[in-house]
Amino acid sequence: MLLENTPHIDDTPASPTAPGSTPITAPVSFAYLGLAAPLLHSMVMAGYTTPTPIQAQAIPTLLTGRDLLGIAQTGTGKTAAFALPILHRMAARRVRPVRNTTRCLVLSPTRELAGQIAENFKAYGAGMGFIVTTVFGGVGYAGQIRALSGGVDVLVATPGRLIDHIKAGHLKLGLTEFLVLDEVDQMLDLGFLQPIRSIARDLPAERQNLFFSATMPTEIGKLASELLRDPVRVSVAPVATTAAKVTQHAIVTEASNKRRMLLELFANPAIARAIVFTRTKRGADKVAEMLDGAGVRTEAIHGNKSQGQRERALRAFRDGGARALVATDIAARGIDVDGVTHVINYEMPDEPERYVHRIGRTARAGAEGIAIALVSPDELGALRQIEKLTRQSITLQDRRDHDSVPLEQLLPVPGDGRAKRGGPRPSGVHRADPRVTVKPHGGRGAAKFAGKPRGQSRH
Repeated sequence: MLLENTPHIDDTPASPTAPGSTPITAPVSFAYLGLAAPLLHSMVMAGYTTPTPIQAQAIPTLLTGRDLLGIAQTGTGKTAAFALPILHRMAARRVRPVRNTTRCLVLSPTRELAGQIAENFKAYGAGMGFIVTTVFGGVGYAGQIRALSGGVDVLVATPGRLIDHIKAGHLKLGLTEFLVLDEVDQMLDLGFLQPIRSIARDLPAERQNLFFSATMPTEIGKLASELLRDPVRVSVAPVATTAAKVTQHAIVTEASNKRRMLLELFANPAIARAIVFTRTKRGADKVAEMLDGAGVRTEAIHGNKSQGQRERALRAFRDGGARALVATDIAARGIDVDGVTHVINYEMPDEPERYVHRIGRTARAGAEGIAIALVSPDELGALRQIEKLTRQSITLQDRRDHDSVPLEQLLPVPGDGRAKRGGPRPSGVHRADPRVTVKPHGGRGAAKFAGKPRGQSRH
């Protein structure tokens, strides 16, 4: 069961709030927020007692029925911030869903995030009898049509497939009481602006609106003004702020040397669970095949994979069957996998904001992690843009002239004690022997490293 990780401490430092935002007031426990007893029981059973800042701000406001504009990155606990008060309000006015309708509609940019949000709704509302279902592409229509025909309490959907069902008459939105738009900035990146407006036209005027985005550029601000009515604004992180406990490093190397560099990184067992990002689907497959062939059990996830393939890949990565997950930006947000120790940018993203979301896959919910960027000389401009956006300097090591120096001496790993600018050290992880051998498990080709540079690999 996928539950968002909520810190168990009461003194979590609050991030700065944006101008006009509700100040953060952290209550002692969820019990102080006024939630229904079954919801509190679900939190207690899961071992979660202390709200995160976004939960502490959003839940009391949403319980009053106000619209909300939330500025929050993934990993801050925002799913619980909107799911808990919605479930509370639905339970207070319990009605049976009408056929082919939904009481609550949650729009999500990706299938993976939609599935995760639905699982959280089910977990938080366990034993309350709510009907929760998902609608997204990549799977057949028949099962979704059957689920919608009986009416549902909570529908989590991607915009494209949702519009298909609306046009076919499988879903009517006239009785929808709650609208949640999650990861709005990514939905706009994926071209969903017009579909969102089309969906909104089918919704009743009287509804509660919840709008969450990690960034707030002009276009998103305009959409928020169209959909929200006198919203309360809450913010737990400045725009384009990286997670507090991510130690960032960049390694400059020729593009033709990235494959060898990546294998050398994975020769260190301190990289226990890593997401590797590429720009293209074809590149993701190539990198995954290369790592798997070198004995690093790897899965790939991107837009060309079927829904079943994507779910199997995520399950293998989450359950420890795969040490590495190679992904395009489809996985940069909303994939909540515990224990991701490293995020490796094999290729720099086209937009600096994507870097922030990529590295947000580690150091989630108070944990610590390391982000490593393999930067070719023609990508240095992109690195500078990231530093400008985040207002942070990233530790840089130039490997073009120092390939004879073992990478493990240049690159700190968790527990190394050389974290950037005195940052916190992840616990329980020790420096690895740089002469580790990476053994194949049946794939083609093995890579061995004994602290010596190897020949360059072609792309």
